[in-house]
Amino acid sequence: MTTTRVLIVDDEILVRSGLGLIVGSAPDLEVVGDCSGGQAEEHVQRLRPHVVLLDIRMPDLDGISVLRRLRALPDPPAVAMLTTFDTDEYIGTALRAGAAGFLLKDTAPEQLVHAVRVLAAGGNILSPTVTSTVIGGYVDGGGPDAEATALARTLTVRELDVLALLGEGLSNAEIADRLFLGTGTVKDHISAILGKLGAANRVQAAVLAHRAGLVRPKPGDGA
Repeated sequence: MTTTRVLIVDDEILVRSGLGLIVGSAPDLEVVGDCSGGQAEEHVQRLRPHVVLLDIRMPDLDGISVLRRLRALPDPPAVAMLTTFDTDEYIGTALRAGAAGFLLKDTAPEQLVHAVRVLAAGGNILSPTVTSTVIGGYVDGGGPDAEATALARTLTVRELDVLALLGEGLSNAEIADRLFLGTGTVKDHISAILGKLGAANRVQAAVLAHRAGLVRPKPGDGA
């Protein structure tokens, strides 16, 4: 069994310890280190983690600056941003800087372990909880964005269907079930969608789906 190497970057020692205990409890995951933001680049170069869990707000060196440094390294690790905030003004910047996803710090232990495995496999973290709280908070409530709507018009009808469900935070398997497609077909559609939208990953595509008005607000979301 291949072991996934994980580095935890947070300014609070107790947070690092707690996350480390959860992640390290999985037999296929190994926490190779933890540190504050200023030490992150050196730790990544020395320890070569596959996945980095990175606090988005730190006093010594903020998470966005750390993310940019890590993404500039040769063969950079997958980086998921950690936040305690339902909405965070840094979300948009982190998306553009190449974050592979977002995790709330109160994510359930089993979901955290699953998220690390998804990141290690080259996926992006986009659970329904994160979509509705983090991404939903990043997108303003002023109606569809003209630029996003124009980009969405470049997609086929089926690709729009897939993008809308991706925006809800559904996995490939869930999208396949909803649209009565094979998972391989869904993967092909998502690859085409990312290319047409110029999106680096599923998270960026999901944000565009919200901005284009493709994702219907759920009852109780404050609409």
